[in-house]
Amino acid sequence: MKQFTSDKEAADALHQVYRELTSEISKVIVGQEEVVRLVLTAVFCQGHCLLVGVPGLAKTLLIHTIASSLDMSFNRVQFTPDLMPSDIVGAETLDKDRNFKFITGPVFANIVLADEINRTPPKTQAALLEAMQEHAVTVAGRRYDLPKPFFVLATQNPIEQEGTYPLPEAQLDRFMFNITLDYPSYESELQIVKNTTGAVVNSLNRILHADDIIAFQQLVRRVPVVDNVVEYAVKLVHQTRPNMPMASPQANQYLEWGAGPRASQHLIVGAKCNALLNGKYSPDIEDVQAVAFPILRHRIVRNFKAEAEGVTVERIIQELL
Repeated sequence: MKQFTSDKEAADALHQVYRELTSEISKVIVGQEEVVRLVLTAVFCQGHCLLVGVPGLAKTLLIHTIASSLDMSFNRVQFTPDLMPSDIVGAETLDKDRNFKFITGPVFANIVLADEINRTPPKTQAALLEAMQEHAVTVAGRRYDLPKPFFVLATQNPIEQEGTYPLPEAQLDRFMFNITLDYPSYESELQIVKNTTGAVVNSLNRILHADDIIAFQQLVRRVPVVDNVVEYAVKLVHQTRPNMPMASPQANQYLEWGAGPRASQHLIVGAKCNALLNGKYSPDIEDVQAVAFPILRHRIVRNFKAEAEGVTVERIIQELL
């Protein structure tokens, strides 16, 4: 790993690395620049991502592609109704000498793709809770640390589809970003079809190593933030909490629950990273707004009136901004 003489030099290097990563990823992923930006932001912020969209929008391919451009271990878990917690974290088994031995599960990797995470019951989904929060798992009373850095990048089908289970709010709160994927544009889909129906297969170069990512994660934490930006982020979160002193009229009218303190933390860390990725050395209010939608989207719960009137979460967030 390259050593930097100052944080300014490291910040410039992160900006350049981000451009190289997006260029490399674009060899395979057409369009979806905003999605790629948010996933890479989560990586540099030590956060987890939830990608939501109907089947066939290349959610899994996108995560595979990003993992391929990073020199880290990668495991994929296909979530199904019969998946058990031990299929994720691992289990103790008897060896030939009749001694218990822990066999690690697929969660022991730097990047874990939890594919279609909402197609398994909550008991199995909960197996990821400790891993996502503590970066460790406990089996038979023993704690096992996960490799660093550690990210869960999960895909989810819309709840309305058959055979899906809603994720518990406590688990949703562990995801830094909830990113929605929509259908590609006509021009993008033309390019996708051309790229994927021929004989040429694009190979990706590995741009970053695990040590590099850990160093950049520490750099993001050291970015200075002026007080008015922190105040804006915290006030924004407080406005989502109905029947509280700082609640907005929209929250009182349309929300059952607002966002918790973790949202305020993610807004500031995400704003810091967004500033660095765009070549700035300190975030402003626009950087907070750039990450507000995916951070707040899954942390506020609409009430019956909002659902009856067709008021979306996105509309409520937009009015708060």
